[in-house]
Amino acid sequence: MTDNQKKIIFLIQCEDRKGILSATSTWFFQRNYNIVHCQQHTDSIEGRYFMRIELDMQDLKTTRKELEEDFEQFAKEYNLTWECHYSDYNARVAIMVSKTSHCLYDLIARKNEGDLKCDISLIISNHPDLEIIANQFRIPFYYLPVTSETKAEQEAKVMTLLKRFDIDLVVLARYMQILSPNFTSQWHAKIINIHHGFLPAFQGANPYRQAYERGVKMIGATAHYASEDLDQGPIIDQDVVRVNHELSPNGLRDVGKDVERRVLAKAVQAHLESRIILFKNRTIVFDVER
Repeated sequence: MTDNQKKIIFLIQCEDRKGILSATSTWFFQRNYNIVHCQQHTDSIEGRYFMRIELDMQDLKTTRKELEEDFEQFAKEYNLTWECHYSDYNARVAIMVSKTSHCLYDLIARKNEGDLKCDISLIISNHPDLEIIANQFRIPFYYLPVTSETKAEQEAKVMTLLKRFDIDLVVLARYMQILSPNFTSQWHAKIINIHHGFLPAFQGANPYRQAYERGVKMIGATAHYASEDLDQGPIIDQDVVRVNHELSPNGLRDVGKDVERRVLAKAVQAHLESRIILFKNRTIVFDVER
């Protein structure tokens, strides 16, 4: 399969039982679909079965709506929870930032290099500092300051922008504000956040100074879907790097920045490539290696 081959992607989960894989693959075979890739996972503790199927889009002889309506009848018969995605669709992404630029720059660069298949439609910030980056790449920039007294009003403006730009995914690229439960519930599984891996041990404005003072030997980052509970949403990706006593707080921060960039990009890429299935507060993330 070539990288530019157009695909239909089904994400499926259900109670684990015999015959699901056979029944599903037979359903597609009977409709003359070529399954170009299939991945599956069984959670024996939860008794849950997960599957990701890629179909060759050239085999689509109906409308997409007809395909999904037809599959829905099959899904009801087997009590499947499912989603259908199409690789020729470019998701529309909004990036929210504060003053720190490293994750923003990295996402824009990866998008321009073709590593992230999406359209970065706008950048929203509670500070004006990063407008110069948006202007450099000709991305609409919206400065929406926020205080504890104006939080509800500011979030309403943000959601109006997300609706106006028809946004599919919100990326919090070091956006240093806590989103309200109302916001996260409306954008369930459509907001990806990045934070340093010290949480909850080192909370606050200067975690790398705290890490230095404690003499940590490992730092990292975690990317997750935002939820009502701060930093408790389903984890998508994590990574760590070993460090030693020779690194200053600034040195630790620089190492941390690099980990944050990589982890956030991997999480966003997995979402854009429809490789994530949510179950309870967990994610099943299928890799792309062939």
